[in-house]
Amino acid sequence: MTLVAIFSGAGISTDSGIPDYRGPGGVWRRDPGAEKLVTYDTYMNDPDIRRRSWRMRRDSPAFRARPNVAHRAVAELDQAVDGAVRVITQNVDGLHQLAGTPARKVLELHGTARAVVCTGCHARSTMEEALARVEAGEEDPPCTVCGAVLKSATVMFGERLDPEVLGQAMSITKACDVFIAVGTTLQVQPAASLAGIAAEHGARLLIVNAEPTPYDGQADEVIREPIGTALPALLKRFHAS
Repeated sequence: MTLVAIFSGAGISTDSGIPDYRGPGGVWRRDPGAEKLVTYDTYMNDPDIRRRSWRMRRDSPAFRARPNVAHRAVAELDQAVDGAVRVITQNVDGLHQLAGTPARKVLELHGTARAVVCTGCHARSTMEEALARVEAGEEDPPCTVCGAVLKSATVMFGERLDPEVLGQAMSITKACDVFIAVGTTLQVQPAASLAGIAAEHGARLLIVNAEPTPYDGQADEVIREPIGTALPALLKRFHAS
């Protein structure tokens, strides 16, 4: 049985209305100051940044977004090959799971925007609950358990990736037969290094991305076509594997 690892970045979700970060129209290029809203030290020490962050979350298209054809193609592949698919994603939007890929097969390297976590007692609750409090007038809602600062359950700049999640991603990367990097610039470390590790361990490395990546030279195939058409066509090749 062929084990296929899908490594997805922001580009897979742009057709769902969620802008990417580093592309030509990306969030960081349009508003470099937006990085401050997701930088841990700034967020923790500046109440105004936190208030702006909560407004950004409230207005984010991510919570209204629906899975697109690329997310669905991944879920369909999982069903077609009897579950021999694992998703490692840099995205925090939860769209792979909404498309039908079982949550236990999705590793969210950068956490999830669909939950919040207390920076004091580490209690977790849903983002939906927190945003309801923002809508009700709480500009910087504190933890309801201990009163400490709440943040999105995402990995902010300045925070480490969860070592357990990263370890699981590394294990999958070393074991897979095919590693497909889709919609990612492969520039954010340590996650981006997974592409090279997969190739070093004998996996076929396939890259689907609009812009060049540092790992194109190690890839067996690089596809520059739009993800919405390129990824479903690519994944069809593995349905009979």
